[in-house]
Amino acid sequence: MSYREDDGRNKKRVMVTTDEYSSKRGSKAEGSVKPCCKVDSCKTDLSDAKQYHRRHKVCEYHAKAPAVLIADQHQRFCQQCSRFHELTEFDESKRSCRRRLAGHNERRRKNTADYHGEGFH
Repeated sequence: MSYREDDGRNKKRVMVTTDEYSSKRGSKAEGSVKPCCKVDSCKTDLSDAKQYHRRHKVCEYHAKAPAVLIADQHQRFCQQCSRFHELTEFDESKRSCRRRLAGHNERRRKNTADYHGEGFH
């Protein structure tokens, strides 16, 4: 893959690929580093894990754990956001952060009100 100037006036870079599959693979050097869980001290190899766990760099165990240590902070994996948040962003043992739960509950209330005719006054 290389770059060239479009023409002298536009100053725009155009990507030129030589491999027909290079755009699908992205620019990462895949296979050079085995994917592993991002939790401190977890060295679980995610090569054979489900695509979801590889994409979010979290092993199945830590995705469901009530608390993990990442960068010296206690965090939990949010099922809605698919990322780690500090424990203070969760209610009790819930697996979704308050912000995402609030949005979910708002949509449910809206749909229930519409269904019962309360939304049409």
